[in-house]
Amino acid sequence: MNTQAQSSIQVQAKPYTNRLGLQNQLARLAWGVVWTLFYRTSPVFLHAWRCQLLRWFGATIGRGAHPYPRCRIWAPWNLTMGEHSGLANDVDCYCVAPIVLGSHCTVSQYAHLCAATHDYDDPEFRLVPKPIGIGPRAWIAAGAFIGPGVVVGEGAVVGARAVVVKDVPQWTVVAGNPATEIRKRVWKSP
Repeated sequence: MNTQAQSSIQVQAKPYTNRLGLQNQLARLAWGVVWTLFYRTSPVFLHAWRCQLLRWFGATIGRGAHPYPRCRIWAPWNLTMGEHSGLANDVDCYCVAPIVLGSHCTVSQYAHLCAATHDYDDPEFRLVPKPIGIGPRAWIAAGAFIGPGVVVGEGAVVGARAVVVKDVPQWTVVAGNPATEIRKRVWKSP
């Protein structure tokens, strides 16, 4: 990069300002300590223990929910898990804004639920929180990325490694980057 371009970048750049506030930062610090010492180290089968820890930090957790120990949850007070929903190991649940998981939905390993972005047209690069909703009986497969403000409809399936940046209609299977509809999901009763 030439010197003129470098100086232009330096002149335009402004430092990032955290607008979430000290109380939010202290709460996340406290949660980080609890996550490290008590949540992350708990045996896999102690879902009830992890649910209770999440509730103590403001999460709304339904009966029979399964948050696994290696699931990273940024701000539990912005998390709602419906009955019998699951967050697998190594899920990154970046809940700057609310993330709501419907009943009986599954979020598989290495999926990333990202409920915030930045306004890259703003010189201060402001954080823009946008909630995510995952409908009942939906499945977010391994390694999928669900972007800010996305709603995945009831019974929808997001394929492995898919990148979802717009809403997914109910009972629809999507895959790819960006995610596109593959077909409708056919629900077979037991």
